[in-house]
Amino acid sequence: MQVDFLVDFPDLGIHDLPVNRVAFELFGWPVYWYGLLIALALLLCMVLAIRQAPRFGLKADDITDTFIAIIPLMIIMARLYYVVLEWDYYATDWRRIFNTRDGGLAFYGGIIGGIIAVLIIRKIKHVKLSSLFDFLVVYIPLGQAIGRWGNFFNQEAFGNNTSLPWGMYSNQTEHYLSRITHISGLDPSLPVHPTFFYEFVANMIIFVFLLRIRRKSKLPFETTLWYFLLYGFVRFFVESIRTDPLMIPGTSLRASMILSAIMFVGSIILLIILRQRQNKLALQNMLTDDQIEQTAAKLPEDRADSTERDFIVFEQSQENTDAVQEPLNDTSEDPVRKGQERSD
Repeated sequence: MQVDFLVDFPDLGIHDLPVNRVAFELFGWPVYWYGLLIALALLLCMVLAIRQAPRFGLKADDITDTFIAIIPLMIIMARLYYVVLEWDYYATDWRRIFNTRDGGLAFYGGIIGGIIAVLIIRKIKHVKLSSLFDFLVVYIPLGQAIGRWGNFFNQEAFGNNTSLPWGMYSNQTEHYLSRITHISGLDPSLPVHPTFFYEFVANMIIFVFLLRIRRKSKLPFETTLWYFLLYGFVRFFVESIRTDPLMIPGTSLRASMILSAIMFVGSIILLIILRQRQNKLALQNMLTDDQIEQTAAKLPEDRADSTERDFIVFEQSQENTDAVQEPLNDTSEDPVRKGQERSD
């Protein structure tokens, strides 16, 4: 079989590692690692989600339908996002738009497609939105971690030069860096940051962290916001060393860095608001002995009977309890609370 790339990790003692973009041929058609890994990632995430759904009060059929909607919309939006930001290249030959064998799927476009799919399923299935998002968002970093290895087999989405011991070099990195003009100081003959591997490690850590958050969280959208916060942080710094960034048309701004910064800051703000709202409602439910006495003291003399006072105070405390539980623990609608490319 033809070898597409020879990859070195010089400081690790790895030299001339043969890498092929094609995994195998099926009936004479090449099956590329890039597409194969994305398909495997989606399949694994779907199987895990379907198996875990009943534990969180969700129906397996609803999760299956959600993935059926997510997969095409995610791919379409990931490609559309990429094409829009690289329109100068695709405008000269529209047929290139449909050629995804060499990559060209932008992750943030896929996220947009996934959000649209979840909104559609929520409308059809009448599942609480926060329940669906908080359950499914856990599997995004797992899928990302697997899919990033497609960048390795395509030898794309790498960073600038590095002297770190895991620096990577290949005939493709040298060829690509030799054609770059928008970044100064690059040496095509030196190793580069294997940014695909950085994201692989970071996303696996995020995946494990989100599993814990999802299991313990009682706040709607908390797990979702933690994902956007953590991945926004990781992607911002990884994107800063990438040599193939998607730029906002007409500017020198890296699109993924801008979106990552918005995700990071926005998630922090929303998490703070959620926590403050939770604390405020919890305080409303905390009637101390002093407050009970103060409430009783304010009653008219003709209603000073201790039994009646206790009943009135009890009613007040129940109202406060309802105020807390209604927005934070709406189990009538939230079954989850019952159980608890060049790729972008």
